[in-house]
Amino acid sequence: MSLWIIVGGQFGSEGKGKIAAVITQRDDVDICIRCGGPNSGHSFVAGDGTTKLVRQVPTGFVNPRTRLLIPAGALIDLKVLTDEMQALRLDADRVGIDRNAMIIEELDRETEARLALRERLSSTLCGVGAAVARRALRGAEVRLARDAATAQCWLREFLTDVSAEANEAVDRGKKVLIEGTQGFGLSLYHSKEYPKATSRDTTAAGFLSEVGLSPRLVTEIVVVFRTFPIRVAGEQAGTLGHEITWELLQAESGCPYPVREFTSVTKKTRRVGRFDWDLAESAVRMNRPTRLAINCIDYLDFSDRGISAIADLTARSRVFIRDLEARFAVPVVYVGTGPELSNVLIKNVLHPAPALHRNSRTYDPVPASR
Repeated sequence: MSLWIIVGGQFGSEGKGKIAAVITQRDDVDICIRCGGPNSGHSFVAGDGTTKLVRQVPTGFVNPRTRLLIPAGALIDLKVLTDEMQALRLDADRVGIDRNAMIIEELDRETEARLALRERLSSTLCGVGAAVARRALRGAEVRLARDAATAQCWLREFLTDVSAEANEAVDRGKKVLIEGTQGFGLSLYHSKEYPKATSRDTTAAGFLSEVGLSPRLVTEIVVVFRTFPIRVAGEQAGTLGHEITWELLQAESGCPYPVREFTSVTKKTRRVGRFDWDLAESAVRMNRPTRLAINCIDYLDFSDRGISAIADLTARSRVFIRDLEARFAVPVVYVGTGPELSNVLIKNVLHPAPALHRNSRTYDPVPASR
């Protein structure tokens, strides 16, 4: 039996979807559950060079035998969902939608536009925040998936109880993975920059609540970082510590071509900054990971782009990884050297992560034997 949770440690776009897909393939996960809503996309580059981007379906679709679930705490845009299922050729044998998941309406998108959420908070205007607010107010106009299925007959065969499925799978010794959304630094409750936050909690505990699983069942928590965190463009989205330019990152990494990233949904240029150790420490302290993942290691040194072995990484990258492990006493197991699934290096885990001292703000130093 295993229950995994994938959590972003910064402001989203850390590569959670890529890490979730790698684990689903490598560990042959039975059930993959995608939290959140269509306001954030998870992407990776497939072996054929095409970019796979999903906003509702878990990236665990890469494993043809993995059951894909959308939990009660999720928000669903039915058009986005059906488009993804058609593109990936997924049917009710593969996909299950919790009866209590909420349907986003056109009204929600209109409300966010009327409230100028894009101008105030860089909202994607996908209707997620407005839908969350309507659900909290418990109005009669709220449509859950079970309600929508009365008019949209195709939806009926997809309906399930995700909590029951996931609990039964764990009890039977199956492998379950929860693919979290966005990043710890955007948590509605725990961000230091409220209201410059998203409309939900983005911690491991929050994702468990959305799915309906007990914390006692968790076996692995993977917090995903990237070497240079990004954030949506514009100060209205919130501050980004140690912000730099993409041109400086290109020059320092030795990349031979211009480097720039765009948001998955709105396609806007992202801001980029240097690694924020204080933010990372908060993410580790609150989520208590058993493993870490670090993506964009090639942004430290372009020579590491596509490297296939940890031992072959440059000294700068290996020192960065050692610093992560030393500061947080959690093993860095997954190292991303590029955008493809094959660009994720995996280290063996020989020791469990030690716990925090109750009166300490940082993790114990790594034991000398590690």
